[in-house]
Amino acid sequence: MSAILQPSATVNRQQFYDRINGGNCTPLWEVLHTLIPKEPNTPCKPYLWKWTEVWPWIQEAGKLITAQEAERRVLVLENPGLRGRSRITHSLYAGLQLILPGEIAPTHRHSQSALRFVLYGGGAYTAVNGEKVTMNVGDFVITPSWTFHDHGNPSNEPMVWMDGLDVPLVEYLDAQFLERAPESMQRIHGTQGENFAQFGNTMKPVEYQAKSRTSPLFWYPYERTREALDTLLADNQAHPCWGYKLQYTNPVTGGWAMPTMGTFMQMLPTGFKGAEYRSTDSTVYAAVEGRGRCVIRGEAFEFGPRDVFVCPSWMPYRFEIADQAVLFSFSDRPVQQALDLWREAFQ
Repeated sequence: MSAILQPSATVNRQQFYDRINGGNCTPLWEVLHTLIPKEPNTPCKPYLWKWTEVWPWIQEAGKLITAQEAERRVLVLENPGLRGRSRITHSLYAGLQLILPGEIAPTHRHSQSALRFVLYGGGAYTAVNGEKVTMNVGDFVITPSWTFHDHGNPSNEPMVWMDGLDVPLVEYLDAQFLERAPESMQRIHGTQGENFAQFGNTMKPVEYQAKSRTSPLFWYPYERTREALDTLLADNQAHPCWGYKLQYTNPVTGGWAMPTMGTFMQMLPTGFKGAEYRSTDSTVYAAVEGRGRCVIRGEAFEFGPRDVFVCPSWMPYRFEIADQAVLFSFSDRPVQQALDLWREAFQ
């Protein structure tokens, strides 16, 4: 029996498709292979944003618009496969925010969760629900969903951090809300460092009752993280793919620090040549220290301090390190794991 469609059958099918199209229906058998491919087929592309290139643009933005005018003066890092959509991966947003000496980024809150990872400068602060913390390079700071927050820079130098948000996820669920506060700055209560004293030492106040799945600790200082990595380096063997890698956690539950974004810090020793790895969570990396390259699907991306790069879903990648490197990263792994979707593969 011939498997070749006869002209009459082709015409009949097309006429059928035209009729059901008027009723907003379409045949699954015509699109099944694109809806459910054999493996992830993301339009996201691997890419690296060099600090030496973006830093002059960030400085120019500081001359063109004030922090209050812009509300948040940020250069969005758009994945080259998703231009015009304000996202670094299908599910995540990333941008580089500048706050100049004496400036204030006014108070607002939104349903999207946000993280800050400091790349340049020191002495600026962020305030979350009336609690204030001063930030420095390598610090990881959380702004939970629907919490008022503002930023200020009383120091004498500009400060830049990477913003990471779950904007595309929240947008997909049609759950996006924004509210601006009547005052540009929050009233600060408590002593700076109180949040870390309460939750940053493997302890918590006895009366504390969790009201959110986000970590109650919102400031993870780099000094503590770096100390932990140094200890691992001294007494443990490096993992063949990622060296020495730690996950930021909610100190009360031991789970993810944020419900929609997984956050990590890793150290890769000098001369490290990693085995190939891939996973379904597209991952955004920011280099804190050191130099090396990430080879993504055969393409090498040379990175140094303050560079940002992205490894898309299910694309194999590996690290080759010239000088001991420390990398921060974030992805949508908590969401994928909660939905039983996450998968990884080693060489």
